[in-house]
Amino acid sequence: MFRFVFPPTLAALLVTFTACATVQPVQEVVEEETQMVMNDASDGRVHVTILQVSDLQEIVPAEGGKTGGLARVAGLLRQLEAANPNTFVMVPGDFYSPSAIGTSKVDGVRLNGQQMVAVFNAMGVDYVTFGNHEFDLGREDFYRRLDETEYAIVTSNVTDENGALFPKSAAHELVTVSDEDGTVTLGLLGATIGLNTKDYVRYRPVLDGLLAEVNAIGDQADVLIAITHLSHEQDLNIAELLPEVDLILGGHEHINMELYRGPNFTPLFKVDANTRSVFVHQLYIDPETGDMELDSRLVPVTDALPEDPAVAAVVDEWVEIGFQGFRDAGFDPDAVVTTIEEPLDGREISVRYRPTSLTDLIAEAMLAEAPDAQLAVFNGGSIRIDDLLSPGPITQYDIIRVLPFGGEILTVVMDGEFLARVLDQGVANRGIGGYLQTAGVVRTGEGWLIGDELLDPDDAYRVAINDFLLSGREANLDFLTFDHPGVTLVAEGEDIRMAVIEEMQRRADG
Repeated sequence: MFRFVFPPTLAALLVTFTACATVQPVQEVVEEETQMVMNDASDGRVHVTILQVSDLQEIVPAEGGKTGGLARVAGLLRQLEAANPNTFVMVPGDFYSPSAIGTSKVDGVRLNGQQMVAVFNAMGVDYVTFGNHEFDLGREDFYRRLDETEYAIVTSNVTDENGALFPKSAAHELVTVSDEDGTVTLGLLGATIGLNTKDYVRYRPVLDGLLAEVNAIGDQADVLIAITHLSHEQDLNIAELLPEVDLILGGHEHINMELYRGPNFTPLFKVDANTRSVFVHQLYIDPETGDMELDSRLVPVTDALPEDPAVAAVVDEWVEIGFQGFRDAGFDPDAVVTTIEEPLDGREISVRYRPTSLTDLIAEAMLAEAPDAQLAVFNGGSIRIDDLLSPGPITQYDIIRVLPFGGEILTVVMDGEFLARVLDQGVANRGIGGYLQTAGVVRTGEGWLIGDELLDPDDAYRVAINDFLLSGREANLDFLTFDHPGVTLVAEGEDIRMAVIEEMQRRADG
């Protein structure tokens, strides 16, 4: 469709095949952007700016206010728009859920992403694709969020249960962009990983869906951009097998990436979750030939970036709504629980692979809440913060961010043989949400050690466990339900978040 022209800096990246993005302070990016507009005002190419944001669980800054925050991203957006009116915000999925504020109940109903849609609308987000976590919502809430949406949704492989596109969505978009140098058309595609199965959603195979829309667009677009919420292996397949796609803006991994793959060295970019970083892409497109030059900068979002006041006001409004819901549920989100001297690691790359100081804290809190239990077990995927809790004050809201979905701590009796099966599967789930974090049990070369004795398959054990794990909805642990004869409920405890708060306070009191 067009010949991709690499600027010198990107050509150097290609030679080394590095995945490290060019990181630049935000003010330098804006100043260079403004200068580029002045320099290229009559170079015959149409200039398009894309601000890429993805995987959002928070509308407020994280890490004690040092990083992220959508009001800051909006502040950057306003500067980019001032430099180039042809600026678009594109979001590759995961914004309805999981979110701490989204779990807050107002009049008995969870917000479930209502706050994110409101902030996106205030920012002026242009195009999104669905992430797998959009479908955490039940049918009614999902359709409510679509009804509230003022931005366009592009999805080439997601439909409702009848095969029809969801409201506000399109299988592709054709975006006409004009300036004094001419007019070009961007063709937008979308794709979502089929991880979240619900009765109201269907996933078409990714490549089949994209290929159908590539063919439907034909020669109507000068540049084809895929907005994807996929594993990076799936994104690389797009680069290899669909060379018609010229640029991939991806999400899902929660870490920044800059890769060039496939026969055309198709560029693939991903950003850090929760707006720890964003990508600013500058596209210079020749309207006659379709040749494109791409200059992309990874921009850290820090407290050095001024907020957009209007968006900040919307953020503050929804934070207060969410916090009031938590207060009504018995929490005091602003209250300081304790002050920590070492970071608590809640990053997905950690809690889905190994124990951390944070997972140990949670498991010990469960044992304290269930004093008759011999061991505690919970799924690493219940930790949704994907962040480090930095040294300093920890508030109740920080704990809600760690475990936004909460849930009761249950005490159950498990047959030893069944317990061994659960623990073994928890290890086999390493790398996904079903990886099990524990206390009171250790894996050895001889088997599972509970206390000072090896697990006896003919014995029975009292286990503290989070209620979600007994729903059968965790990956590869569908057998773990109350229907199994190897499980008996003994006692129901308090919300796991309250237990963690109490454990931290106990530790602070010495």
